[in-house]
Amino acid sequence: MPSERPVALVTGGNRGIGLGITEALLAEGYAVAILATREEPAELMASLREKGDVIYVRGSVAELEDHGRYVDAALERWGRIDLLVNNAGVAPSVRADILEAEAESFDRVLGINLRGPYFLTQRVANAMIAQRGDVDGAAGLPPEPLGTIVNVSSISATAVSTNRGEYCISKAGVGMATQLWAVRLAPEGILVYEVRPGVIATDMTAGVQAKYDELFAGGLAPMPRWGTPADVAGAVVQLAAKRMPYSTGDVITVGGGMQIPTL
Repeated sequence: MPSERPVALVTGGNRGIGLGITEALLAEGYAVAILATREEPAELMASLREKGDVIYVRGSVAELEDHGRYVDAALERWGRIDLLVNNAGVAPSVRADILEAEAESFDRVLGINLRGPYFLTQRVANAMIAQRGDVDGAAGLPPEPLGTIVNVSSISATAVSTNRGEYCISKAGVGMATQLWAVRLAPEGILVYEVRPGVIATDMTAGVQAKYDELFAGGLAPMPRWGTPADVAGAVVQLAAKRMPYSTGDVITVGGGMQIPTL
């Protein structure tokens, strides 16, 4: 029997923004399956299991063979998937001017940030469609949204950083992938959104804290503070609630207003 509670897949759900999303979804009553490359963190998982039903699958979103193990683990445990959060991502190992950047770094970042989520979405969407069964709805649509897919990208989808071009390109690609999947999956009753964080305090940004402290002081964003994983998680939870069933392909920016052009 499928679980009575909704089920979410959160890639990279063990740290940073992903952990914030995992915790928020557990608080909302979701069961959560995490995909992450590191060895299962026993202490963290014990803490999360006190908050709800959660499993950990070790693997990489960049490896397509890991997608099957991940999806199968969730279906075997709960018999359903309601939400996919494509959150896992990496920055370049070395910030290099695009005149000097290496192909290996480009391939690594694009593989994890764009190619992997693209094909994981394909697999999860097919699983969602398969679990739907026969439905009756207007114009062939399910009577209510079948599932939701949220791609976590970055303000770098539009903001240029010439010392990490591969990262910007990967996030811009996530934006187009969101639109592609939104159009393709709308007739299937699956909603697709992009959440675009600004400057968020995580281990990924710890090394540039002084830089962004100075930028915030200089007016980088109308809200002059760092964002938190909980800020991003709040947007994901709202989108997952299916309260906008006639909306898909939209971008929600979580950046304190830094996306607003100002003079």
